[in-house]
Amino acid sequence: MSKSTFAVIGFGHIGKKHAIMVSGNDDSDLVAIIDTDEAKQKKARDTYSGVQVFGSLEDFLTSDVEADVVNICTPNGYHASQAIKALDNRSHVVLEKPMGLTRQECEEVIFKSLQVSKHVFCVKQNRYSPSSKWMKSLMEENKLGRINMVQLSCYWNRDSRYYKAGGWKGTRNLDGGILFTQFSHFIDIMYWLFGDIQNIVAMSTNFNHKGSTEFDDSGLVQFEFVNGGFGSVNYSTAIYGQNFESSIVVVGEKGTLKVSGQYMDKVEYCHIEDYEMPQLPPPNPPNDYGDYKGSAANHHYVIQNVIDVLTGKSQISTNALEGMKVVEMIERIHNKQRQMLH
Repeated sequence: MSKSTFAVIGFGHIGKKHAIMVSGNDDSDLVAIIDTDEAKQKKARDTYSGVQVFGSLEDFLTSDVEADVVNICTPNGYHASQAIKALDNRSHVVLEKPMGLTRQECEEVIFKSLQVSKHVFCVKQNRYSPSSKWMKSLMEENKLGRINMVQLSCYWNRDSRYYKAGGWKGTRNLDGGILFTQFSHFIDIMYWLFGDIQNIVAMSTNFNHKGSTEFDDSGLVQFEFVNGGFGSVNYSTAIYGQNFESSIVVVGEKGTLKVSGQYMDKVEYCHIEDYEMPQLPPPNPPNDYGDYKGSAANHHYVIQNVIDVLTGKSQISTNALEGMKVVEMIERIHNKQRQMLH
C-alpha cells in the first residue's frame, strides 16, 4: 500500500506538532512544509532533510510536489481561505481549530469540498481524551437519564508571554477571540455530548488585556440545550500566572459528574444510579509551548484517523459540519455579547 502524503502549512508550535506526527507515522510521508517566515523555513529544512520547503501556499500549489492531504496550521483567520485553495488543488484538508471565524466561511469550505469530492478533517483532539470518551459513552447509553444542567468553566492564563507585540494573537481578524483560540475544544466537547444551544444570554468584559487584545478576555454565557436542560459557560484568560482549570459539571436525572483539571481530563466526581466508575487510562500530557500550555497532545490520533479514512478503514472522527457548528455557536455567543454592550 502506498503511503498517504502530507503537506503542512504553518510551521509554528502546532504545525511542528503535525509534522512530527506525520513523519512519525509508518503509513504517511511528509512531502512539504510551507511558511512565510524565513527562520521557520530554515528550521524546517534543518529538521526534515528531503522535505520540500516553500515560502507561500501559492509556491507550493504551483510546484510539482503533490500532497494527498494539506494540514492547515496557520493563524485562525487564514484557515478557511487556505482550505479552499488546497481543496481546489484536489487535496484533502486537515484544519486546525477553528475551522473558520464565521459560519459563512465554513459553509464556503464545505461547498468547495463537496464540489471537488475531498474530505475536510477538523482537529478536535480533546475528543480522544479518556475522560471525554467516557462521558460520550455515558450519554450514548443514557446512564444519566434526562440532562438537567451543564456548567462548563474554562479558566486559563494568557498574558504578555503569549500576546507579543506585532503578532497575530490578540487581533480580531486573525485570532478572533479566546472562545475560538483557547476554548473551542471545550465548546466542541459540550456540543458533542449535549447538542446545540438556544436562547443565549451572554456578557463579556476585558479585565487584563486592554492593551494586548482587540477582544474581551472573560465572559459569562447562559442558554438552553435544544435537547433539553440548562447550560452555562464561564470563561477567562485573565487568570494570574498559570492555567487554573477547565471543568464540566453535568447534573442529570440519575446522576451527577464533574470532570476537571487544567485540561478537563480528571474525573473528580461521579455518582450515578446503579453504576460503578471504571478505571480510565491516563490522559496524554498537554501540549507544552514553553511559556504556556495548551490542550492534550492527542494529534497522533487525528493523523491516524485521516490515514484510516483515506484507506477505507474508518469513518471521519470530526467532519466539517461539526467543525462549522462549533464556529456557529461561538459566533452566536459573540453576537449576544455585542448586543449587551450596546
